Amino acid sequence: MAAARAGRALRAAGGSCCHRCSSSSSSGGGAGPGFRPPPHSRHDWIGPPDRLSNLRPVIFHVPRDESALERRLREARQDAQAWNQRFWAQQNAAFQQEKEEFIYSRLKAKGLAVRDETGQKATLNAEEMADFYKDFLSKNFRKHMHYNRDWYKRNFTITFLMGQVALVRALRWLRWKKKSVGN
Repeated sequence: MAAARAGRALRAAGGSCCHRCSSSSSSGGGAGPGFRPPPHSRHDWIGPPDRLSNLRPVIFHVPRDESALERRLREARQDAQAWNQRFWAQQNAAFQQEKEEFIYSRLKAKGLAVRDETGQKATLNAEEMADFYKDFLSKNFRKHMHYNRDWYKRNFTITFLMGQVALVRALRWLRWKKKSVGN
């Protein structure tokens, strides 16, 4: 009941209570940098997309009895999220800047202004923009290749730690079950 109330409160603030709710939550502001879920929450909270990176920030739940292994897992997830956030914020900013410069230079070469007579921004056709996209991807190929390599490394580490945590929890549960049956 309390979890449902907390989920509704976060969705009203523009975020969601967990990964299951993130796809249906609002993408308008709310869960900004100062936002914190209520102390009784036992789930990760997912906020609205960041305006620079377009990634949804996660506020990770920290259990009171978090083990050293669980802390390593959470910290690896937080580190991966921060790294991913930085990369995409920088990449998207570079993309927008270069796109604007490309459009400006093509319009200038055609003898056109950036805005038409009605004040609307002048645009290029799909074929002209395809040239930009192809060039941008070619120019950033190595950067994306390194990003993918690092992303896989980080995710392998996270998956490995998740497996360890699951194994420790399963063994703990089996010991508890054995103790319960023995009494």
